[in-house]
Amino acid sequence: MIGQPAPSEYAPYYATYIDKAQTNDILGHLETQTQELLTFFATISEEQSLHRYAPGKWSFREALAHINDTERVFAFRAFWFARGGDAPLPGFDQDAFSANSNADARHWSSLVDEFIAIRAATMTLLKSLPAEAWTRTGTASGNPVTTRAMAYMIAGHAEHHRRIYVEKYL
Repeated sequence: MIGQPAPSEYAPYYATYIDKAQTNDILGHLETQTQELLTFFATISEEQSLHRYAPGKWSFREALAHINDTERVFAFRAFWFARGGDAPLPGFDQDAFSANSNADARHWSSLVDEFIAIRAATMTLLKSLPAEAWTRTGTASGNPVTTRAMAYMIAGHAEHHRRIYVEKYL
């Protein structure tokens, strides 16, 4: 059992995400979440995926591209720390990434397919980690964080945006 990360394993800002993944079985949680998200994504039409809940806010497509980008970044951080990488990793500007994603020019289904591929790669990585890798610490965005905390952030970040989809877009 991997277990919840302690607050000392991540910067306080990330509690927003980690608190949304209340489980001791993060791998099982991510697998269940994947199916739940795919079921949810299947309810969004191509036309609806261009919807923005307010001017200047991301469309469904841009928000999913953001989920995909963030999972890539968080999974790379987990990989880096798990393998003992000791150089600090930079933060990333989500707005700059979004502006360069070209998400609204893509089909909704291609963004969903990308999510499936990224999540599969994340799961393959996390399932391969030995027990000692989960508590290895590195620095990202100027803060110490463990591999375990990164896995929980992946799940919590996706849940954070699913809730925004439901509360503000629909």
